[in-house]
Amino acid sequence: MTDSFRVTLLGTGTPIPRPDRFGPATLIEAGGQRLLIDAGRGATIRLYQLGVPIGALDAVLITHYHSDHTNGIPDLWLTGWLKSVYARRTAPLRVIGPTGAKELMENLERAYAADIRIRLVDEQLPPDGIKVDVSEFIADGVVYEKDGLRVIAFEVDHGDVIKPAYGYRFEYGGRVAVLSSDTRYNKNVIKHGTGADLLIHEVATARPELMREAHIQRIIAHHTTPREAGQVFAAAKPKLAVYTHLVLPATPAIPPPTLDEVIAQTRESYDGPLVIGEDLMRFEIGETVTVTRWDGAR
Repeated sequence: MTDSFRVTLLGTGTPIPRPDRFGPATLIEAGGQRLLIDAGRGATIRLYQLGVPIGALDAVLITHYHSDHTNGIPDLWLTGWLKSVYARRTAPLRVIGPTGAKELMENLERAYAADIRIRLVDEQLPPDGIKVDVSEFIADGVVYEKDGLRVIAFEVDHGDVIKPAYGYRFEYGGRVAVLSSDTRYNKNVIKHGTGADLLIHEVATARPELMREAHIQRIIAHHTTPREAGQVFAAAKPKLAVYTHLVLPATPAIPPPTLDEVIAQTRESYDGPLVIGEDLMRFEIGETVTVTRWDGAR
């Protein structure tokens, strides 16, 4: 792992509890480091499938505080403390995020105080393993740097009241991967994504008949449409563009847009390399970007 630069989509979904697309979470592996970006529903399950011990993460980075991006943090924090081959964290969990990360973790400590107290006495788990080391930031800049891996946070636009909201740029060995997080069309993504080896972007679209609904209009207005994402990709010119966090609303009477339709709408503004992300899809970043789909084997 030390010499490789690898990005794995652990969860590519939305708040909808789908078994095929878990909540938003992305694993970055480079320079001997393992960073988890967001921890949506099922992040621990995906790590287990990969054979990555939950307690082996060097840090968790948060993009924003919508619950679908953070509701897996209690599981990651508490389960990663257990005495098991898939956990065994003995040092504080490092959490990095925009303003609000300390409040989140302090409230989780209060919420799970009884569980922590019981396990300290009953299972004699290491006290340091349940502690947290939280760092907050308030503006664009470097938020993590170790053993050649550099992480830059940059502000994005997820909506007028959904603040703070940030994306991340990962630099290692002269290579770059960028994760937009949840955002409308945003020039800061283009700025930090220009020339990247890998640009991972969210996307949202709905069928015209569903767009008549006011609440669907609000959802789509907080995200980036395929045509707008295509404009971002066309301007940034990454070696590979990837979609994650696919927001495709539907009702029992109106199906979601198909993935082929998402691609077709993107092609209205972008004709470069494009992949629709899937859970456990892996990207090895080198001279080229190699894409591997999950085959059920570790």
